[in-house]
Amino acid sequence: MRVIFPVLLVLCLFINSSQSQNHSLVGYWQNWNDSNCPYFPITQTNELYNVIAIAFATPVMNTTYNMQFIPETAQPTLISQIDSLKQRGKKVIISIGGQNHPISLNDTNERNIFVNSMMTIINTYKLDGLDLDIEGQFSISGGTISNPVDVRIINMINAVKMMMTNFRTLYNRKMFLTLAPETANVTGGMSGYGGIWGSYLPLIYALKDSIDILHMQLYNSGSMFGIDGRIYSQGTSDFITSQTEAIIHGFNTSGGNFPGLRQDQVAVGLPACSSAAGGGYIHPDTEKAAINYLRGVGPKPSTYTKVGTYVNLRGMMTWSINWDRVNTCHPSYQFAINYSTIFPISNNVEETGSLISYNFKLYQNYPNPFNPETKISYSILKTGNVKISLFNMSGQLISVLKNGNQPAGYFELVINGNNLSSGNYIYEIEYNGQKSSKIMTLVK
Repeated sequence: MRVIFPVLLVLCLFINSSQSQNHSLVGYWQNWNDSNCPYFPITQTNELYNVIAIAFATPVMNTTYNMQFIPETAQPTLISQIDSLKQRGKKVIISIGGQNHPISLNDTNERNIFVNSMMTIINTYKLDGLDLDIEGQFSISGGTISNPVDVRIINMINAVKMMMTNFRTLYNRKMFLTLAPETANVTGGMSGYGGIWGSYLPLIYALKDSIDILHMQLYNSGSMFGIDGRIYSQGTSDFITSQTEAIIHGFNTSGGNFPGLRQDQVAVGLPACSSAAGGGYIHPDTEKAAINYLRGVGPKPSTYTKVGTYVNLRGMMTWSINWDRVNTCHPSYQFAINYSTIFPISNNVEETGSLISYNFKLYQNYPNPFNPETKISYSILKTGNVKISLFNMSGQLISVLKNGNQPAGYFELVINGNNLSSGNYIYEIEYNGQKSSKIMTLVK
């Protein structure tokens, strides 16, 4: 939704307002055009996504290790777009592999070429880190989870560690690291440790202190064991609860014990809509029921009985933002909106300064500073009355930008400031009697 008003705003700081960043909505942005889920500029990603994985960096032809990234748009344009997302507080990372691009590091020379080529991509685009979506290239022939013997696995572990070191040296901060294994590669280790079954476990174990988010793909999967010894099928609440708990709780395999990850390292990975994957799509209500049960804020939705409560579960991941954006297989951004109902937004209220959980969010305008236009956006989780007003710094009302009943969703207003003077302004949302404000700056 775009509404143009004769007013302008720019970059701002919260007025005693802050958003909890303890949870993450991870989405893959497809760097190619698909008639069913078309390419769009990465800067138009819904604001609810705070980790954006660019899909994909792939090996140069006739190699499995020399990586390249070819943007759909002009390179300088994408670099500028990534920078603008980072200014808005997003993590932007590069994903490698995917279903159709084998990556194998068969010796130390290939490992070194992989590291150098990946660091070139990260440095060129000023990315925050790396996502490993390597499908089908790891295979277990022996060893254990804590002591692997397979060269490809060992080389990938060492390659990621080398990249982590290089990144910290260059930028004096940690490289953001996410993993997107298939179920067979992780929880499949309970049924048998060998071949593809459990093949990601040595990688996860070796990198456990560096992983920011692991979002196992709970789709395109066969049935899998839970830690209770029962088998569960994809596309159900039991699959979400059993497989997610297994990653956190840990489990035994014939290759040794997998001790699990911290709650805040684990997100639930699901397709955005029924057309986004070959199988495993789950209705938003079922997603919510399963995740609420895991977090201890909802009843048991089906047959699986959890052994723990995971209040610090990290969030959700989807393939893909492009599929979530279209409205051909579900309402636009239904997955993102569902995430925001499961992991509620918090705001500091200007009048009281107290932290209260609200069912709405007002985002920082972008760009900021700006001239002559800027965009403000907001999301509401239930139908209600929304009023958005613009004030000067003395608190005098300049304009009411929006006033009326709206359904749940994500909305944008495009503001033109040609009739305003340079300076700072306050914009405020009032939703069902609750308020949140931000400051923006117009520069002419």
